[in-house]
Amino acid sequence: MAEVERAWFRRVINAEDVPLVWSVDGDYQAAYDASAATRSETFAAWEAEVEHSRRIEREAESLDVTGYDPRSGEQVSLRLVMSHLVHEYARHNGHADFLREGVDGTVGA
Repeated sequence: MAEVERAWFRRVINAEDVPLVWSVDGDYQAAYDASAATRSETFAAWEAEVEHSRRIEREAESLDVTGYDPRSGEQVSLRLVMSHLVHEYARHNGHADFLREGVDGTVGA
């Protein structure tokens, strides 16, 4: 989720020229492979990106602020990005639920 936070808030809304967190060549599929990092490193990277995102949200004039999304070729609003991130987190939490169920059978916790 560090990649998702960075891509949407820093790269799209804030137009920062920052690399992806885990991918050196800009490959979004490779970007999600943090297997070479420790759990502490990945959590710290996520926390740092969330702090950047919160600062961008706080400093925005309104939710109507826009940024250019190069993947879609369109301008997108901060409102859309925040809504998209709610969906992203929900989706990934669902994935974690499936993994947890596979490990110890716990469901709905």
